[in-house]
Amino acid sequence: MSSDDQTLPNDASGTDTSAEVPQDSPFRSERTARDESPQFVLPLVARIEKAAPPARTDALETAARAVLVILADPRATGDGEWAQVMRDWQDARIRKVVRRARGAEWRRAEALDGITVTGKSAEVRVFPPVRLDGWPKDLARLQVSGTELDDPEPPADPDLTAPVLWLSPDLDMTAGKSMAQVGHGAQLAWWELSDEQRAEWRDAGFPLSVRTADAGRWRELTTSGLPVVRDAGFTEIAPGNTVVAEGGSHFCPLPRARRP
Repeated sequence: MSSDDQTLPNDASGTDTSAEVPQDSPFRSERTARDESPQFVLPLVARIEKAAPPARTDALETAARAVLVILADPRATGDGEWAQVMRDWQDARIRKVVRRARGAEWRRAEALDGITVTGKSAEVRVFPPVRLDGWPKDLARLQVSGTELDDPEPPADPDLTAPVLWLSPDLDMTAGKSMAQVGHGAQLAWWELSDEQRAEWRDAGFPLSVRTADAGRWRELTTSGLPVVRDAGFTEIAPGNTVVAEGGSHFCPLPRARRP
């Protein structure tokens, strides 16, 4: 299961033009002042048991919710015990790395300080950010590559009353890369909201969907002013847009893409 590159970030902007990304954005591909800050990464570990792996879409949705859960956790805000490292992480580049674990590896990961988020078939544990060169040994030894996931059945149509994270139809990303990308998309959606909207989304359990857009819909999404994750192209794929965050009509009222 691969992940985002640990040393080079993704871009994100409201359009598909990277030149319009704010100069201080943590997602710019060009070197900025953020690169002078100490660099951190948000670790996520997916439980992938050999005999019973999770469904791909459920794993992606669970990873996206895990990012939101730690952003909203009281320990990550204000004077909480994780607050400073969360600020340091967001003041530098926004990096996420997804690794996999099973059996004893998963039990060791669960013993570390973090939060486990459970989906229908997936479990993802998210941890406070760590220095790029400061991974706990029980996480550092976990595999990043080598696992792929499938959906036993095509996912149902998304619930449009809740946010939808749309994946590009043009990309063939591993499950881990996709989990990191939708985590970025969820974080962009979170940044768009007021405190009141965040609390409402949190209290509802962070409902969301992850789906792959068709080609026509993707063109519409990437030109509609919605938050877009743009990958810098250093791992797996060429530079380009990977995820668009479209807000739901109730929990997360981001602008919605224009409809034909």
